[in-house]
Amino acid sequence: MAIFVSLGLRVIWRRRPVGVTIAWLGVIILAPVLGAISYFLFGESRLGNRIERRMRELLPAYRAWLGRPREAAAEWGGLPPDPREIHELGVRTVGIPALCGNRLVLHADSIEAFRAIIADIEAARESVHMEFYIWEPGGMADEVAAAVLRAAKRGVACRLLLDSLGSEDFLESTVASLLREGGVRVVEALPVSLLRSFVVRADHRTHRKIVVVDGRIGYTGSLNILDPREFKLWKGVGQWVDAMARIEGPAVEALAITFVGDWELATDEGLAAIGRTVREPARAGTANVQVIPSGPGHAPEAIHKLILTTIYSARRELVLTTPYFVPSDALLTAIVSAAERGVEVTVVLPAHNDSMLVHHAGRSTFDELLAAGVRIRAFEAGLLHTKSITVDGHTSVFGSVNLDMRSFYLNFEISLFVYDRDFTARLRDLQMAYVGGSRRIDPAEWAKRPLRFRFVENVFRLLGPLL
Repeated sequence: MAIFVSLGLRVIWRRRPVGVTIAWLGVIILAPVLGAISYFLFGESRLGNRIERRMRELLPAYRAWLGRPREAAAEWGGLPPDPREIHELGVRTVGIPALCGNRLVLHADSIEAFRAIIADIEAARESVHMEFYIWEPGGMADEVAAAVLRAAKRGVACRLLLDSLGSEDFLESTVASLLREGGVRVVEALPVSLLRSFVVRADHRTHRKIVVVDGRIGYTGSLNILDPREFKLWKGVGQWVDAMARIEGPAVEALAITFVGDWELATDEGLAAIGRTVREPARAGTANVQVIPSGPGHAPEAIHKLILTTIYSARRELVLTTPYFVPSDALLTAIVSAAERGVEVTVVLPAHNDSMLVHHAGRSTFDELLAAGVRIRAFEAGLLHTKSITVDGHTSVFGSVNLDMRSFYLNFEISLFVYDRDFTARLRDLQMAYVGGSRRIDPAEWAKRPLRFRFVENVFRLLGPLL
């Protein structure tokens, strides 16, 4: 009993968000033994002494590098004041300004995105840097690997940083062995093992999707290195639907430095050699792009605050797409408040999800959303995996961040905050295409669903802060 009381006091002492604290106390009280073990393994942010020390050492140089004065400072002509307020919050919390002069191409089809990435790798002359959560052998993923191998054989420095858990099959595959033998550096990020789980929290994952070629061309978005025609079809949710943005211009440097920092945390090789692959690319377009890396140990509250501020900035229209929707109380309030003050709010979610817990926890919020006038759409043409927000035709958020607590506080993520009408219009067109492939959740029909469904949803909602 003394152990469980002490553990409960520790949960309270940590001063996390109230919902998280209450959820953990409930788990410990209702299932003391299992709850205590779960809290020990997953209840606190533990990256390990080495990584935490290196993050503290690297952070000042990292912020100085990214935050230095640039010729490509953001240009705000033709945009309302709201985007500037979002931008200022990003500067104050993460230290990275928006840069002008970028050209963005939105790839709305996964196969099309892979072909573009492969073409840029084939043209690489100096370096290819890739960081992903999932690299799954087979199909188009093997074609990407073949392109990387060819680049390495012609003398290009190729580095792959892959999450230990998400890319477990690939890291142990024949393809990975062939890449290593061909001179490609393949490094496992945030290694997982039974022994490590006692000192390092196992569900801190690198969820970033980054490609940087020659320090000039960058990609990010929701697409992992996997063939959607083959990945997890046994789940019965259809093909995964993703999008990627190709970037040329000054903002690519921030993607490159994010990769460099993550590589250094994983390898301790020193920044000198790999740092030479980072440069400030010349202007290639007109878009203002602010790259926001987020995760534990690096302004952990930043992405949550930025998304809240983005939602509160909406005056006319707000469209959100995400595969995993388990909003914090603050995020749910922001979305509801936007609808209640007259903003046209549309939330597009997959009709079927590969996570039963997330599926039911997210649906538990539908009553509040529908009552406020939020339009909820259930995407039926596969598992919609694109993470995007557009606001009033001038501001968009695009990257790897889901609208759940895991993305906000546990995962290492990457997001583009784009203050540009042209890219936002193209992203909104994609969102409307998703709406076209979706079924409207009718408030009257939703209210008639069986009580057993409501009960299950409310049970999972209690666990929402832990998901």
